[in-house]
Amino acid sequence: MVRVIFGSALRQYTGGVEEVEIEATTVRSLINALDRRFPGLGGAIDGHIKTDALYERVPEGSEVHCLPPIGGG
Repeated sequence: MVRVIFGSALRQYTGGVEEVEIEATTVRSLINALDRRFPGLGGAIDGHIKTDALYERVPEGSEVHCLPPIGGG
C-alpha cells in the first residue's frame, strides 16, 4: 500500500479527506486509483506531472504528498 497525503488545496476533491492508503505500483496506477476514489482529483494532479514520470515505480510502503505547484522569486 502507498500512503497518500493531500495538501489543503487538493482536499476540495477529496471531501476534506487528508490521507488515504492506495494499492498502486506506478505513478499512473496511483493517479487512476485516486481518480476512481475521488472523481476529478486525477485531472487536478495529472496536469502537473511529466508524462515519462507516470511509469515510475512506487515501492510498497511509499508515502506520497500531493501539493499544489509552488513558485517564488
